[in-house]
Amino acid sequence: MSERPETPASPYGSFVRAPSAEPPTTPSRSWTLRRTVKTAAGLSALVLGLTSLTLPSPYLLEAPGPIFNTTGETEDEPVITVEGADTYDTEGTLSLTTVYVSGEPTNTVRVPDVVAGWLSPSTDIMPHELVYPSGTTADEVQQRNTQAMASSQDLALAAALEELGMDYRQQLDILDFAPEAEEAGAAEVLQVGDQVVAAGGEEITGLEGMRAAVNDAAGQPVELTVIRDGEEIDVEVPTYQEADGEYYVGIMLQGDFDFPVDVDIQLENVGGPSAGLMFSLGIVDAMTEESMTGGEQWSGTGTVDPDGTVGPIGGIAQKAVGSQDQGAQHFLVPRDNCAELEGRVPDGLQTYGVEDVAEARQIVEAVRDGDDDFLAGLEPCGTE
Repeated sequence: MSERPETPASPYGSFVRAPSAEPPTTPSRSWTLRRTVKTAAGLSALVLGLTSLTLPSPYLLEAPGPIFNTTGETEDEPVITVEGADTYDTEGTLSLTTVYVSGEPTNTVRVPDVVAGWLSPSTDIMPHELVYPSGTTADEVQQRNTQAMASSQDLALAAALEELGMDYRQQLDILDFAPEAEEAGAAEVLQVGDQVVAAGGEEITGLEGMRAAVNDAAGQPVELTVIRDGEEIDVEVPTYQEADGEYYVGIMLQGDFDFPVDVDIQLENVGGPSAGLMFSLGIVDAMTEESMTGGEQWSGTGTVDPDGTVGPIGGIAQKAVGSQDQGAQHFLVPRDNCAELEGRVPDGLQTYGVEDVAEARQIVEAVRDGDDDFLAGLEPCGTE
């Protein structure tokens, strides 16, 4: 924070009288004019200062949001309902976590809000442009969050069935190309309708595997294996970097699933993809006879791929605070987010970094069973 000059004692600024044994009984014209100008300047500055308090700021605020137990109820309805398989009663909680995000285009953050956020240890401030490019509308944000939540539910069910050893079918098809992909040349080597089966030489089952391969390419072309007209072919696809530091190929993928069970998830007014891990654990717990938690209070966050891979998310520090404030004892964190929690883990909240759903389940059950040897061997997350 830069230093500021000391504020003058007079609200209109300091001034010096002409040397005299006694102050003049009648102010001179020039002195009166100077006083009038300074008074007007001071009042203008005051008006401008007050006006600035009502102006929108170019920042977003992230603050702790509510948590929701995936094995519980919302508005007297189960959050997760499974049909087509046996289900069992559960104990404890496996709560997903949320973040309140304030700022354009969904609402307005003003200067006093930014100051209050800067003073709050649980609020993060970031430039608006890093998250939402210019021209993004509130409707677009709502639509993306709704689509991401719907997609995360399918991915969570796939990951849960993978963990339970139950078969299902999935394929990733190219739906469209972003303008950047067309400029970079991806649309010249790929076609709408191509089925993507591998990236960077590794078989992929979902978006996380695709993201990992593209980021590993780090701006160089990434090799994709696609099925086109029944033939498997390899193509080199250009990648490019966005303002968020991530690399992209700019293709829009749709994952089509054929599941042996039907799962309905009831959770309104929550969007985004980060509930995937906790949805997966909630489904596994509901379909497993023995309670996973043994009555412990768990929360967590993270995206999931159908193979169970857990991906990083935003607002991890805020989710930790929200978890602790709302009664969680343990917090599951994507391993790639652990560094962001250094020095920001609330007292009394046990945090565990995880790579996939299987590891997360192992940790929850180890706490339930009091397996201290297993827990002692885990890599720390958020603590030195």
